[in-house]
Amino acid sequence: MGKKGILERLRAGVVVGDGSFCFVLEKRGYVLGGPYTPEAVVEHPEAVRQLHREYLRAGADVMQTNTFYSSDDKLNHRGREIGKTITCKDINNAASRLACEVAAEGDALVAGSVSQVPSYKEGKDKDHCQKEYAKQLITFTEHKVDFIICEFFQNCEEIEWAIEESKKSGLPVAASMCIGEKGDEKGTSLGECAVRMALAGADVVGLNCMFDPKMSLVNMRVMKAALDRVGLSPFLMTQPNCFWTTGCGEQGWVECPEYPFAMETRLLNRFDVQKYAREAYDLGVRYIGGCCGFEPYHVRAIAEELAKEHGGMLPPASEKHDIKALAFSANPYVNVRANKEYWQNIIPHSGRNQPPTYDITKKK
Repeated sequence: MGKKGILERLRAGVVVGDGSFCFVLEKRGYVLGGPYTPEAVVEHPEAVRQLHREYLRAGADVMQTNTFYSSDDKLNHRGREIGKTITCKDINNAASRLACEVAAEGDALVAGSVSQVPSYKEGKDKDHCQKEYAKQLITFTEHKVDFIICEFFQNCEEIEWAIEESKKSGLPVAASMCIGEKGDEKGTSLGECAVRMALAGADVVGLNCMFDPKMSLVNMRVMKAALDRVGLSPFLMTQPNCFWTTGCGEQGWVECPEYPFAMETRLLNRFDVQKYAREAYDLGVRYIGGCCGFEPYHVRAIAEELAKEHGGMLPPASEKHDIKALAFSANPYVNVRANKEYWQNIIPHSGRNQPPTYDITKKK
């Protein structure tokens, strides 16, 4: 008997997504910050394979191919020209093999990941852009991935084009945009974006990256209300980033002065993530994962918080995670923290007394 598909799982309960690849692998020394293209799947497959395994062990139901920004026009963008030695097809083949290999070690599905292409912002037409998506999709279908995720789109028109092309694969399609309360880059509202994604054929609709979970869920409420008003009911998904984006602008975390190399002091802890998972579920979101900054222990927090809704099983990684074990510590200051209430109510300190750096990139 084969594995249950993504839509069957969503109908039955919650699906736990995985976390960050490009951002986490940059920290580990495998990805170049700035372009954030995924050639690591070719150059360092062992690092990508290990990260997939960590997400699987943490409780993720989906192994998303590490193919963010994997399009030939992006690989050659702004004169970088890595695409002359490593092509989109090379990356997507390697990424699909790795994701399929690790997914087969558990009960996970594989999602082929399609993201925005520079060609769209350069003014290229629909046919040109869809050919860029098609190059990625043909590799995913050859590797028999289980469904497609169109993610990190900033323009509603472009994600409509990506959804339409992805539906030609015959696979279920999830679609998520990286936009804030003001909508997409052309001023299309959150609600209209949600409705148009669903009408374009997306089986799952939501938001990913750019903003923290709290901001993302505020925006998801707006999207859900718009879908409800017109009688559309796709499944909902959220994969926010894992950094508090308080004080940021329309572009989210990229406007934080700490972006991208000093974001650690804004990082959510595992208990913040548990609160996010519960709030998302209560809102009606059924595909709950993370984007940039989400590491395996954050994904484990989702799986632990929603264990009852997720079939009543804790992930294997929880075998080594028990708050009560702090009582075994020889340090009396630690012993008293061996209870869930302490950690659920703690407000972390940054440990710094200096005021934060003023962002000199912003105009006065």
